[in-house]
Amino acid sequence: MRDLNLPELADVSSALREAIDRCGYYPDVVTDSLAVAIAGEPITAFVLQHEPTFDRDEVRRHITILALTPTRLIVGHTDEHAADELIRAPYASTSTEAIPLQRVNAVVVNRVVPNPAGYASGKSDPAVSGGGEVVLTIGWGMVNRIDLEPAVCADPNCEADHGYTGSVAADDISLRISAAADGPAGIQQVLDFAQALSFATSR
Repeated sequence: MRDLNLPELADVSSALREAIDRCGYYPDVVTDSLAVAIAGEPITAFVLQHEPTFDRDEVRRHITILALTPTRLIVGHTDEHAADELIRAPYASTSTEAIPLQRVNAVVVNRVVPNPAGYASGKSDPAVSGGGEVVLTIGWGMVNRIDLEPAVCADPNCEADHGYTGSVAADDISLRISAAADGPAGIQQVLDFAQALSFATSR
């Protein structure tokens, strides 16, 4: 990973545009949608995930982009849709959200590292070179997930109603990157982004 102890990070806006172009998924639509949210700020890190889904006999494409600026986290989604009763031709829908960095309250990285016995810090990361996956979850307080289940007591013969128990978790966005689907470079990119975001929100 690159050194993030520097006070200023390079502007990678052109690299993001190149990644969008390589993806080939309505690049001008995606870029113009992001431009509204980015509003001219430099981009210091980004993650791009192109994720096709299957709808009966058709493939629907979806792209998620996370972009980090000096002051905000930008989240962009673009989806592909078939013609319907209201819109008679295939169309794309885009959405962007700009979150001030001080609002980001959780950066969670879950990693699956194959062959952990062979892991050595500072060398090639098994999660990057040997398969594996990374799940990046970011919370900023807009979406809270509540998981409930019936509460039980220690007595196996008890038939009383103990109500429910559960937990509340912030889960505004969760991005899963795997070496099998996104390649080793995709995993390295999300790890670099997580490090940059953690650094930015720690100040």
